[in-house]
Amino acid sequence: MSMTMNFYASNGRYWQKVLTRIGLVAICVAVIVWFLPRNESQRLRYDVGKPWMYGSFIAKFDFPIYKTDEAIKAEQDSLMELFQPYFRYDTTVETTQLRKLSDAFGQDMHGLPKEYLPVIIDRLHRLYQAGIMSMTEYNAIGKDSTGLIRIVSGKEAQSVQVNCVYSTMTAYEQLFLDERLGVFRSVLQKCNLNEYIEPNLVYDKERSETEQNDLLSGISPASGMVLSGQKVIDRGEIVDDYDYRVLSSYEREMQRRSAATTEITSTVVGQMLFVAILVVLFTTYLTLFRRDYFEKPRNILMLYVMVALFPVLVSLMMVHNVFSVYIIPFAMAPIFVRVFMDSRTAFITHVTMVLICAAAVKYQYEFIIVQIVSGLVAIYSLRELSRRAQVFKTALLVAFSSCIVYLALQLMQDNDFTKLDQSMYYHFAVNGVLLLISYPLMYLIEKTFGFISDVTLFELSNTNKGLLRRLSEVAPGTFQHSITVGNLAAEIANKIGANSLLVRTGALYHDIGKMESPVFFTENQVGINPHEKMAYKESAQIIVSHVTEGVKEAEKANLPTVIKDFILTHHGRGIARYFYIKYKNDHPDEEVSTDDFAYPGPNPFTREQAILMMADTVEAASRSLTDYTEESISELVGRLIDQQVTEGFFKECPITFRDIAQAKSVLIERLMSIYHTRIQYPELKK
Repeated sequence: MSMTMNFYASNGRYWQKVLTRIGLVAICVAVIVWFLPRNESQRLRYDVGKPWMYGSFIAKFDFPIYKTDEAIKAEQDSLMELFQPYFRYDTTVETTQLRKLSDAFGQDMHGLPKEYLPVIIDRLHRLYQAGIMSMTEYNAIGKDSTGLIRIVSGKEAQSVQVNCVYSTMTAYEQLFLDERLGVFRSVLQKCNLNEYIEPNLVYDKERSETEQNDLLSGISPASGMVLSGQKVIDRGEIVDDYDYRVLSSYEREMQRRSAATTEITSTVVGQMLFVAILVVLFTTYLTLFRRDYFEKPRNILMLYVMVALFPVLVSLMMVHNVFSVYIIPFAMAPIFVRVFMDSRTAFITHVTMVLICAAAVKYQYEFIIVQIVSGLVAIYSLRELSRRAQVFKTALLVAFSSCIVYLALQLMQDNDFTKLDQSMYYHFAVNGVLLLISYPLMYLIEKTFGFISDVTLFELSNTNKGLLRRLSEVAPGTFQHSITVGNLAAEIANKIGANSLLVRTGALYHDIGKMESPVFFTENQVGINPHEKMAYKESAQIIVSHVTEGVKEAEKANLPTVIKDFILTHHGRGIARYFYIKYKNDHPDEEVSTDDFAYPGPNPFTREQAILMMADTVEAASRSLTDYTEESISELVGRLIDQQVTEGFFKECPITFRDIAQAKSVLIERLMSIYHTRIQYPELKK
């Protein structure tokens, strides 16, 4: 019965994994295909100065050769130079203002003789008859003094040069040009005659816009025809301006006619097949070579987000024609995967992402080559990330390599340096600058997906601040023990190919719980042992509690989960053996439970945690040796580690017997170096 239950349970877990992978592939493909650009016209890729990559292009129907936007704009500008805006002549303005002037003249004219009133009125009358418009309109129209406007008076419209009318400012200046008024300039300025100068030419917006639209509607959008059966361009021919205009006109006409539903459906089906094949191949790689990633949801989530995010971004930029896709820092994806996972997965992720993005871009060959090279350079230059300067160096190398590869591709197509496209190199420079954002984004990814980078590990291993500084002050013996264990563990990790920086950082924090009661641990005692006056069970509970206290300290300091795992697993589900044996010897007839002496666990579940457990146990026990010989150290190391293997501490972690044998060898060699016998210096005879 139990065998049947186990069979169904394992079978259920298998199908759960299969369905999870199918779901990931389906969601990833659906998201990417949804955003991929789909034109209803035939997707042709061409540009001026580039060779035509397809077969002979023969027109299937008659279609006009549309003018370029620049040509139409030039024609519009030419016609607008002849356009005459309409202004209505308002006679009531002059009557109103002259009446106000007459009323004001009788009250206070600052000493100006009354016989000058008719002179001022006559002068203003002439100005109003010529026409006065607002300063804003006059400045907008009067840039060309020979330009014309049409003044509507009643039912008649008369063309008048702009320099024959006045603005409110120029009209005011004209008042003082009269010789009879010039002698009273200072007095006239006090009279504020500008208050009686108002625009009497009002812009007729409705009539002007109608006339303007009629004028522009006469521009033809086409400048020729291509007849059905006419050959436009042949394979290998260089696309010139005329060819480009004809091909663009064909696509525009196809879009105007609207493609059939079957064509749209075939485009979607093709995109789905293309994307699905690449995503399935990527998933197959993970299944065959990185199966452990499927056990960690954060790994899978980040990988599929990277595969889908950049194609979506490229599709949006292509659909909305925003900037150039070459400014997108695609190398950011392999950088993140390399830093948080491994270089081979980083390369496969990058290639999959680039090939999917190529379905949306115009020149796929150039795009694929440039981006694959930039991704390889990023992976090679970040074998390990320990300093900020490395990101800057990587960004510089990626931008430089992209420029060199693109130049090589251009030279293979055209050896004339004068015709090379210079704008792309600016895009690569922007790409390099944007790639620098990967450093702050790395912190965001750490928090979002629960990873930990080498930079963070270097910062955590700084012993001059935070918990480690407090540990060195509160429990100096434990601090020295942690440093020694960290060095031993890092040496083992380097030997067997594990993460040495991670295990060293974990070792520095594994005993921080001893800060709660440092005097109860032998490395911090100075002649006084408080356990001598305590019961064995009570002593065991204090010793065991340093694990739970360490986790509390780690949570207060917001240490990453991976560091807290080192604290929990460095004793596994072992027991405080010293006090357990003491208690059992004192109570031979009692059935002693190990629960009162047991550590909370769990047992190590990574190679790095297993390394720490071995290094911690051996280093602590080595202090009790009375004679530091190769035989005694070898016997101690072999006995302790073999006991851990026998008790099953390493059953849940992927460490091999070969790894354990190499760990023993490193521990023996390093302990011999630490506890080597020093020579005795002779005394100088008197």
